[in-house]
Amino acid sequence: MTSRRTTAALAAGAALAAVALWRRAQAKAAERANPPKGRFLRVDGVRLHVLERGDPAAPPVVILHGNGATIEDIESSGLLDALARDHRVIVLDRPGFGHTSRPRLTMWTARAQAALVADALRMLGVERPVVVGHSWGALTAAVLAVTRPEALGALVLLSGYFFPTPRTDVALFSLAAIPGPGDLFRYTVGPSLSAAFEPLLLHRIFEPQEVPAPFRREYPHPLAYRPIQIRAAAEDTAFMIPGAAEFAGRYHEIRVPTLIMAGGEDRIVTTGEQSAVMHRAIPGSTYRLLPGLGHMIHHFATPEIAEGIAALARGPRPHEAAPATAARRDAPSPAHAG
Repeated sequence: MTSRRTTAALAAGAALAAVALWRRAQAKAAERANPPKGRFLRVDGVRLHVLERGDPAAPPVVILHGNGATIEDIESSGLLDALARDHRVIVLDRPGFGHTSRPRLTMWTARAQAALVADALRMLGVERPVVVGHSWGALTAAVLAVTRPEALGALVLLSGYFFPTPRTDVALFSLAAIPGPGDLFRYTVGPSLSAAFEPLLLHRIFEPQEVPAPFRREYPHPLAYRPIQIRAAAEDTAFMIPGAAEFAGRYHEIRVPTLIMAGGEDRIVTTGEQSAVMHRAIPGSTYRLLPGLGHMIHHFATPEIAEGIAALARGPRPHEAAPATAARRDAPSPAHAG
């Protein structure tokens, strides 16, 4: 009996090892099929993938994508091209996403990612850029403004999550981050489940709008099924509420000009509990609610967002924020819907 159990255990172990090697080979194939578009920097032990567009001498804009996304999310929205006409635009793959590494010995909290961004900008020689963050990237951008205020000149927060709230989805989507069981999941059934559920997830993220054709066409979907990106998304999910809790009482320290924009129909974060409250927390900030839009506002209000960023790049610099204002816009026209 013992011999049979030992044989069965060895066979199961060999099968799991074979599946893990197969998943690793799939990940490498996905990376070859979707090669990096930018260059790499070695920053704080991270191999950071950076894409730059526009005139290097123009006013700089830095864009941080959300959880589960990559540089191509920003690129496919048209925001990168819209800004690159008059700005030096820098987009980063955050740790574990796209082609950026995610060292396991670091806890990639919003604080840690903000420090990485600040060090990368210093290495690139970028001074006082407009830093734009979407979703999880907005939390990172806000933490950067609190902890490293010298690293930026203005702040744009899109569809952000800033204040801790109870979320049942966080517990579910954080499971793949647990060492041991999470590793087993990521290297066995995780990639297949990620691919199977991606259409439902994208529908949820983009609703009430449809998933835009440029995103479907240009986003490197197979990269999202790799074990490293599954881990990155799970860890970011797990760190989201603690990160918001750590800085919820410090946003009043932000003194750079700040624009906050959010969709009135966001199904991922509750705009009234997040962006609207953030506007009240940051002195002198401007808040623009976009009625009828969901979480992925950069795909559907691209001209308005680009103009808001450009205005900050042209306008008053640190410690000269305009009086607090709030603005609304009408529901998007068909021209903004994809």
